[in-house]
Amino acid sequence: MCFHLHVLVPSWFNGISCELIKLQIQRVENVVRYLARVENVAQILMTSYFFFFIYVSVEKSVQIQNYSNFDFAVFHFLLPFSLHLLLRLLSLERDSPNTKDLGEVSDKILNQQIREASERWGCFRVINHGVPLCLMSDMKKTVMDLFERPYEVKVRNTDVLLGSGYRAPNEINPYYEALGLYDMASSQAVNTFCDQLEASADQRLEIMVKYAKAIDGLAKDLARRLAESYGLAETNFFKGWPSQFRINKYHFQPETVGKLGVQLHTDSGFLTILQDDENVGGLEAMDHSSGTFFPISPLPNTLAINLGDMAAIWSNGRLCNVKHRVQCNEATKRFSIASFLLGPMDTDLEPPSEFVDAEHPRLYKPISHDGVRNIRMTTKLHDGEALKLITYDE
Repeated sequence: MCFHLHVLVPSWFNGISCELIKLQIQRVENVVRYLARVENVAQILMTSYFFFFIYVSVEKSVQIQNYSNFDFAVFHFLLPFSLHLLLRLLSLERDSPNTKDLGEVSDKILNQQIREASERWGCFRVINHGVPLCLMSDMKKTVMDLFERPYEVKVRNTDVLLGSGYRAPNEINPYYEALGLYDMASSQAVNTFCDQLEASADQRLEIMVKYAKAIDGLAKDLARRLAESYGLAETNFFKGWPSQFRINKYHFQPETVGKLGVQLHTDSGFLTILQDDENVGGLEAMDHSSGTFFPISPLPNTLAINLGDMAAIWSNGRLCNVKHRVQCNEATKRFSIASFLLGPMDTDLEPPSEFVDAEHPRLYKPISHDGVRNIRMTTKLHDGEALKLITYDE
């Protein structure tokens, strides 16, 4: 979940006593036992908790500004009443053993939390998402292998939509390379992509096809949850929308540390699912209320979710089309896998009637995803500013 640290720490936390921290830790010991079942996440929480407690035992007080790089989960250990909420927001699997023993929370509450994160931040992170972890691991290996193809093979990955195929490093993004697949829910499109890049039979059938199906299903489930959270009559509004798949490689060198790997932008589609590099960070999002950036740090076995331009249009401005970028923090290769639920291509999208009333007049003119893409391409406005060109005059 990509929340900036200061949001999760109440003002009274400064100067909290060591004795109170000990008391709070005792209250969550049972919760820790359940968290031990969660691979990686539990390890992160336990390690952070131990280090934090040792420091406080010595210093007897806490200065929040000294902990800007701490994982936000440390502070949730000291806020046991919100720990349950944290776990449910991270979990999208209703029967997950990671949360089941902590007490059932209804889909309605979970959907509400997803909605709140989408409105406030435009992004969040999920675990227990239903995509097999072994499949995610195999997919990353496949991605790394595909990028080893010679240039003359990679350029066979031609555009179906403008910009949907192979992208070599260029003047704007000199350290970035990408391969793309349009309509990842189509087995024919997946097979064409694999043919272009000479993927093996195992990579094609056991990995690419299964991964595309799982991610496409998750994207549409998240879209449905958002619609349900608003109480909309139509929760299957995304029927027929295509999904696009893009795999990314960043060639970071010592001289590129501190520079941008990808410029600031929003995603043009409705919703993006990102399997980011679990070892190399650099993804940053902008807090739209303050204009400041915060890191979306890697967390193994999770998926990051971003809301895009079409989500802002569909929700009549309620959902945040988050601005984000990739920063080079270290000289190494970085891989990520982005999947986009785009929007209607041939028909115009407009918000449901439930989103429009006297207090919320219609903001955007009806437009298709193809229309939004064309505006972004022709104006070179990729950071969400293109939507200003389709707003109704006041």
